[in-house]
Amino acid sequence: MSISITSEVGKLKGVITHTPGPEVSLVSPETKDYLLFDDIIFEEDARNEHLEMLSIIKTALPEVKQLEIRDLFTETLQNTEARTYFVDSMIRHQGDKNLAPVRSDLMNLSAEELAGFAITGLSDKLKSVSLLPLPNMLFTRDLAAVVNRTVVVSRAAMPARMRESVIMDTIVTFHPMYAEAKKDAIFITGEDSIEGGDVLVVSKDLVLIGMSERTSFSGLMRAAEQMMKKGIKQVLIIDIPKKRSSMHLDTIFTFCNTNECVVYPPAITERTDNVVSLTKNNGSIITTLKPSLKMALEESLGEEITFINCGGDDETAQLREQWSDGANTFALAPGVIIGYERNVHTFREMEKNGYSIITGKEFLNKYKDGSFNIDTCGKLVITFEGHELCRGRGGARCMTQPFLRAGL
Repeated sequence: MSISITSEVGKLKGVITHTPGPEVSLVSPETKDYLLFDDIIFEEDARNEHLEMLSIIKTALPEVKQLEIRDLFTETLQNTEARTYFVDSMIRHQGDKNLAPVRSDLMNLSAEELAGFAITGLSDKLKSVSLLPLPNMLFTRDLAAVVNRTVVVSRAAMPARMRESVIMDTIVTFHPMYAEAKKDAIFITGEDSIEGGDVLVVSKDLVLIGMSERTSFSGLMRAAEQMMKKGIKQVLIIDIPKKRSSMHLDTIFTFCNTNECVVYPPAITERTDNVVSLTKNNGSIITTLKPSLKMALEESLGEEITFINCGGDDETAQLREQWSDGANTFALAPGVIIGYERNVHTFREMEKNGYSIITGKEFLNKYKDGSFNIDTCGKLVITFEGHELCRGRGGARCMTQPFLRAGL
């Protein structure tokens, strides 16, 4: 299967997601903070909201390849070498529990059972041990990023998500889908961290990496250096606020078109001298401080870039809608995006920039006959409910890990 991402907005052809399951119901008020959730969420509604998002993607792009990460992981664990690799890695990285005494029991689980245990932390066949669940599996974007034909395998900053990193590492290392891509895969090791929400592919030559609370300076520099060895000509590093509301670059900045972006003003347009450009010259990396992200992008791309304010011009609306992922949009094609319908001020601002707005339910009903044409629909925002999903602090881009887009 082909793996290639050369932009944030090229027509989507393949994406990895994870529909919420019992792991989210295992989050309690006592564990939610450690598990990086702001609230406990209702599994059934969260699942239905996620399924609506997937239905929108499939209706808009009938040919898209939608893969569930649990299915990929289960298929990977059919391989005995992969099973051994995963179990030993999990034992090594599971700091809160000593799993070594039950290694043989883990190895004897079926692929489906082992995948279930890894995600929920529970198994009927392992009564003597339990782990905290992985509710953040929902946000598959953070687990890896495809840059051109290279897979950057994330290494989580927070202990609560380290098992997810081990799962993605195992998939990339052993699943046939990555047979070619793994040869050039970038793995971050040691104490360094990088997460996919901080990696945005602008073009085949230009990548943005956020230096956030989840992506360390040394981690992003390691990744940037390896990306540049594999053909990326420029990396822009954006220093963003190190706080919960802006945990990744894509929580405050996303592309909705080739030359249009949704931005959270306090963290993007109102900040200066927080962008560093990395370029190569005769084998050396040249660093240059840029006055702003907008100016750096326009200089690199050679065209004007329009920044559309998340929350519009009202400060309170900006704060509220950034908190509910108004800046975290996901492009299905140039100028066609999806996002949570609750972010009404953001979408009104997009209307001013020529976008039409349609709710997911209206979209699915109108185009259930398959008549939607993404190539001729014009600039469009398709919204969907996310009242439960947004409690986990992630939007449409967070919940999607594209592995194949058409070139622009």
